[in-house]
Amino acid sequence: MTLLEGKDLTMIFGGLTALDSVNIHINQGEILGLIGPNGAGKTTLFNLLTGVYSPSQGSIYFKNKEINNLKPYQITKLGIARTFQNIRLFGDMSVLDNVMIGQHCRTRTGIFGAIFRPPAVREEEKSVKEKAMELLEFVGLADAAHEKAKYLPYGKQRKLEMARALATDPELILLDEPAAGMNPQETNDLIDLILKVNRMGKTVLLIEHDMKLVMGICQRVVVLDYGKKIADGTPEEVKNDENVLKAYLGAALDKEV
Repeated sequence: MTLLEGKDLTMIFGGLTALDSVNIHINQGEILGLIGPNGAGKTTLFNLLTGVYSPSQGSIYFKNKEINNLKPYQITKLGIARTFQNIRLFGDMSVLDNVMIGQHCRTRTGIFGAIFRPPAVREEEKSVKEKAMELLEFVGLADAAHEKAKYLPYGKQRKLEMARALATDPELILLDEPAAGMNPQETNDLIDLILKVNRMGKTVLLIEHDMKLVMGICQRVVVLDYGKKIADGTPEEVKNDENVLKAYLGAALDKEV
């Protein structure tokens, strides 16, 4: 079943066309890779799917509902979460608090509840904390729950960002270059975590330059080049696609995979 679909997505900044009539769909339960050279339009596409930008042309549907003009927080409530190429944690807050904040879109406490703290609010706070600890256990950070986020090693900060995204209870999680800057061991740990996330029923869309990671875990791969989609298929199909070989991967793919 198609979970998310973008039809004829075009994004124009001034005189620059960052995306040009791109069609993309994401099937429920799959891991879809989005690859292409720097400047191909990958992060622009992520920003369209998560409401940071509205497309200049085209439409986006999530579970058959058009989401073109929704704000990012509205899209998060519908069930789409993301991480960022540049880590965006609350560095001076604890690891636990960072994950608890991720649940804000699912809580009911308003300003008066926060001030007067009736039993229902205290119960909700307890539930939020318990869920946050479960997610930290899931990503392997439970022992660092009370450390400041900025003191975590780089690889663990990436895991924390994923835990915070999962705290929004998404159906679809978008990962923007999650392996960037990681050493081989951290990358292997990340691969295991992405597969765990997928096995728990989450659909995953990821931008990644690590071809070994992409070809190893993605069921399908979409390739962008200069804002256009030039390929869409299984890793093996993409690996052998003439347009992809000419435009982007070439001999490097055979070397890495």
